[in-house]
Amino acid sequence: MERAEEKKLIQQAKEGDSQAFASLYQAHVQPIFRYILARVSDFELAEDLTSDVFTRAISGLASYQDEGTPFIAWLYRIAHARVIDTYRKKGRNPTPSDIEDAVVPFETDFDEGLMQQEAAQALKSAMRDLTEDQRTVIILRFVEGYRLEQVAVILKKNANAIKALQHRAVRAIAARLERNGVDIETLLAGLS
Repeated sequence: MERAEEKKLIQQAKEGDSQAFASLYQAHVQPIFRYILARVSDFELAEDLTSDVFTRAISGLASYQDEGTPFIAWLYRIAHARVIDTYRKKGRNPTPSDIEDAVVPFETDFDEGLMQQEAAQALKSAMRDLTEDQRTVIILRFVEGYRLEQVAVILKKNANAIKALQHRAVRAIAARLERNGVDIETLLAGLS
């Protein structure tokens, strides 16, 4: 969605145009859902939290201030807060083991599916060593496909800080995979 179109839709939604908000919702619901699912590894909980993010967005829209960042950056901040709140209510912090519990669907070709499943499990396990910020950067960069500059805007950090977080995260994942005896070439082949 073009920035000018998004600004227009936001203004219309602020004025009570439900169709404008529906357009914003359609443009952003999938990335927000994927982000939350990657954090909580529970499909139904991710659906509930995604719904809550957009409910909060509707109720907070009147006070939304365009700070020169895309609307989705605001939605990601709401989503992040909702994930953290969910873990606080459960009385624990998000752990990498939550990531390991995610169901990884596979194709009808059993061998190919098994290879993908094993590769995904190895990566999930390797993410244990990452900090919360590193995991967020990895999800936004490699799951959602955002550029460094976009991730910097979303996380309200500079691009160099995002580069450093990404670099440390990739090194930590590689080190964990190596400690576990996982061949990175084989892993990458299993994911493709």
